[in-house]
Amino acid sequence: MEIITAKSAGFCFGVEKAVNLVYEELRKEENRPIYTYGPIIHNEIVNDDFKEKGVQIIDGLEALAGVKEGTVIIRSHGVPKKVYDLLDERKIHYVDGTCPFVKRIHNIVAEKTAQQEFVIIIGNPAHPEVEGIRGWGNEKIEIISDEAKARAFTLEDKSQKVTIVAQTTFNHNKFKELVEIILGKGYNVSVCNTICSATRERQAEAREIASRVDAMIVIGDMHSSNSQKLFEICKDTCEKTFFVQTIRDLDKTKLKDINVLGITAGASTPNKTIEEVQKGCQI
Repeated sequence: MEIITAKSAGFCFGVEKAVNLVYEELRKEENRPIYTYGPIIHNEIVNDDFKEKGVQIIDGLEALAGVKEGTVIIRSHGVPKKVYDLLDERKIHYVDGTCPFVKRIHNIVAEKTAQQEFVIIIGNPAHPEVEGIRGWGNEKIEIISDEAKARAFTLEDKSQKVTIVAQTTFNHNKFKELVEIILGKGYNVSVCNTICSATRERQAEAREIASRVDAMIVIGDMHSSNSQKLFEICKDTCEKTFFVQTIRDLDKTKLKDINVLGITAGASTPNKTIEEVQKGCQI
């Protein structure tokens, strides 16, 4: 069986940066507690490794307020402004692991809402990245995740300036579709396509590979938004698309009659996991 593995599969720049920050803190051996505010990335294997090394995950402002010493590392998905405010107020030492692409969206939202513009975030409202982005604005914010919400969106003041941003890992084609719906309402709209370049390239490559294989495997954590988006994209193109977290999830019997297999992986999937799946597919 021929196996085609996406060149873009695995850690993106932002994830690698955040993970390396944790390892750097661990190497300092200062005998101080190390915390991450929420899981540093959406990957159970990586987070379990950090736990084994003594890194503690805290979530929520109440838990953060209880930190007396040590270092807090802010997750790659970013956090609302009020988290930074509390860290500064309590003089808690922290290291910022926010992805630079996400940080850019924080700055856009803070600037635009301060100028009394209305901001639309296209993304999953339950995702920590989107929750963090929302936390840099004010009440003039709407989160739109699908076509129904885009069609239902209205503003009383037609002259109100509107800026659209996107969750960095959102499906690029769906983003364009939702933007078109909103633009059709006649508002004064500026569009900032904040889907990161690595995500766009990964999605395009996954779609291309899926179009020329008999089956496709997407490797990623079940909580990983970008991995789930890859699965949706591949499934639209290749019916036999399977989502796995590790080699243990792979049902080899489903690959029995496959001649050409494609493999891609989310931005928070370690290379070791990808290699294990590649080897496991060679039947």
